[in-house]
Amino acid sequence: MKLYQRPGFPNPARIHIVLAEKRLGRDVEYVDVDLIGAEHKAGDFLAKNPLGVLPVLELDDGTLLSECTAITEYLDNLDGNPVLTGRTPREKGTIHMMQRRAESEVLDAVGHYFHYATPGLGDALQAFKSREWASRGEWGEREGRRAAAGLHYFNDVLRASPWVAGDRFSMADITLLAGIWFAGAAGIAVPPGLEALQEWLARVSELPSVRERGGQQMLPEDLRRLGF
Repeated sequence: MKLYQRPGFPNPARIHIVLAEKRLGRDVEYVDVDLIGAEHKAGDFLAKNPLGVLPVLELDDGTLLSECTAITEYLDNLDGNPVLTGRTPREKGTIHMMQRRAESEVLDAVGHYFHYATPGLGDALQAFKSREWASRGEWGEREGRRAAAGLHYFNDVLRASPWVAGDRFSMADITLLAGIWFAGAAGIAVPPGLEALQEWLARVSELPSVRERGGQQMLPEDLRRLGF
């Protein structure tokens, strides 16, 4: 298999953790894509994913999978022992619900803040945003506040549950973790007083699959290239 990715970015990081959990890291060839140079918006990559986003998993038979949830489902079920996406219908439904909440209320909101309320990844990608949208900076700031509110929501969730979707580490935890990592890189700190979220973050950061992923540094190389 080939994983088209950019190390240090939140969505590829999600799949790195999945690969580590499933002990599949050595079965994958990693192909880096230059996001700052907008390589993911060019013809060769768009032939693999018309949406122009990472990551993309290319299977041995040429099948192309994008979207982190789809890639995670595939990898988690290869051995018939799905530990990240749920075994029973109830587990599956709960995990997918909470994963989507982590994605929409934290990870996606941080991404919108990063790309629209800050310089984001630089000039090359600006051409792919609507320059006619005069209020995009204001909207980005609002998304940053929504991400902070999402962290408060998950603090409440984690007061009642050891993991985001119940009693076991799952895809939902991976998504929230990537969102928090991205928030830190974008300058959105975890608000004070969120003890349950902080306790969960300390616990999840000690998992072997997360430690193997390399800790909490997101986007450092590319942000330095942009002068952040």
